[in-house]
Amino acid sequence: MKKIIAILLCITPFSTLLAQELPKWADKARKAVFSIVTYTKDNQILNTGNGFYIDETGTAVSDYSLFKGAERAVIITADGKELPVKYMMGANDMYDVVKFKADFDKKAEALQPAPTAPAIGQTVYLLPYSTQKESKGQTGTVAKVDTIGTQTYYYTLAMQTTEKTVSCPIMNEAGQVVGMMQKNSGPESKESYAIGIRYLTDLNISALSANDMTLNSIGIKKGLPEDESQALVYLYMASSVYERGRYLELLNDFITTYPKNTEGYLRRATCYSTFGDESHNALAAQDLNTLLDVAEKKDDAHYNIAKFIYSYQMNSENKQPYANWTFERALDEISQALETAAEPIYYQLQGDIYFAMQKYAEAFTAYEAVNKSNLASAATFYAAAKAKELTEGADRKEVIALLDSAVARYAKPYGKDAAPYLYERARVKADNEDFRGAVNDYNEFYDAMLGQTSAEFYLIRSQAELKCRMYQQAINDINKAVELDPNDVTYWIEKGSVHLRVNQVDEAIKALTRAVEMDPENAPAYRMLGYSQIQNKEKEKGIANLQKAKDLGDEVADGLLEKYK
Repeated sequence: MKKIIAILLCITPFSTLLAQELPKWADKARKAVFSIVTYTKDNQILNTGNGFYIDETGTAVSDYSLFKGAERAVIITADGKELPVKYMMGANDMYDVVKFKADFDKKAEALQPAPTAPAIGQTVYLLPYSTQKESKGQTGTVAKVDTIGTQTYYYTLAMQTTEKTVSCPIMNEAGQVVGMMQKNSGPESKESYAIGIRYLTDLNISALSANDMTLNSIGIKKGLPEDESQALVYLYMASSVYERGRYLELLNDFITTYPKNTEGYLRRATCYSTFGDESHNALAAQDLNTLLDVAEKKDDAHYNIAKFIYSYQMNSENKQPYANWTFERALDEISQALETAAEPIYYQLQGDIYFAMQKYAEAFTAYEAVNKSNLASAATFYAAAKAKELTEGADRKEVIALLDSAVARYAKPYGKDAAPYLYERARVKADNEDFRGAVNDYNEFYDAMLGQTSAEFYLIRSQAELKCRMYQQAINDINKAVELDPNDVTYWIEKGSVHLRVNQVDEAIKALTRAVEMDPENAPAYRMLGYSQIQNKEKEKGIANLQKAKDLGDEVADGLLEKYK
């Protein structure tokens, strides 16, 4: 008797490898299990494996390793029917799982997820893929249950399996699926592992999945997040990640899923317009019309259409716009929006359109409406300042006052965000001959930029400093410009001019000599060098350089020759 027991103990571990009769529910359940074949871009077979349906809409699960690098996949049902995998619904490389959508065979079944986890010691059944009618499989028991998330589990099973059973379902005694079989540690291992079904059903595509490396390693089309707002964010993220054809496919899916959401039509119209041909522009125009038809808020639709056409015109390289995609059409659309709702953002776009049409007085009026609203900002005051400055007969003091309002949006000490407005105000003050005020703003700009400024900045500030007799500061700045960009002849000429202005003739001659060496055809450099040499009592050299300047077409040099020759 003891000998018989010993023999049974020896063969028991291997009995789990043998096919065993399963409960009656298995005859029906086996139709949910299928084989999967994945293919490369060249249509070569990449991998084969298993999977199973978890609902009657074609949602199914399998292992990630099977799909990694695949460009397409098909499933082969228990009845031998071949069906395509339509799109991926989630993936996790750590637990080697994927969820996807496939066509659902009417003769197939979907496994019902178990509502609770099996207890340790409970009997479970492995349901393999089979085209045979016999319901054979393997049985084992739950040896260990680990928690890997909120009500999601990972099972260790007392069951010896092979690679051919990976991604097959693990069932409980009631015929409900409790998990999916995973790769074990080795072919001789007496233990197997399964990922809980709740983890698989919870797999999804989120708003940030466009950058998911695991999903992107699968070339098969991706589905959309199930939440509409999440799907919108996903579209935004995908626009900068996906190539155009793939992104357009995603937009088509979004519009099919959410036909009343205007954002889909607007984004698809924008995508179509990037092709730059008549046929795609015609498709974009259709989408704009549909957008207006389905929109609940017509003013918002008119605004989006106006913005689309404005952007098209601003970015278009073609002189002849498509159909009526003109600034006039954009202006008409935004005017219709404003008739319904006087939103500040609508006035902002109206101002931008007028500005592009060079109707600066009208643009200023629109920007003023924005500046009287809660949308007012440094940028909107700056826009108003530019429109005012370009309006014929405008008072520069009014421009400066608007720039004051832009700068006032920031607190001292100013940071880099305030720097552009300080720089612009300095320029306008210099144009208005308030040179000392301009220098003060240039100094504030310098501090806001933490001294990270260009050679051009030092040149411009030195010119303003020279105008208000801040001579040493002007010399320091032009020297800094030359130091930062010694290969630009403009800075050497300006350096010569500054030194000449403060009667540092020797320094002027050195700088201007360097300028003509760098650019032997630069007439102003020869003229200024010649004049400096004459001032330095080197009349013969000076006359020669003035003559050179004249020969190069400098009319001012001609007058100097008449005076000094």
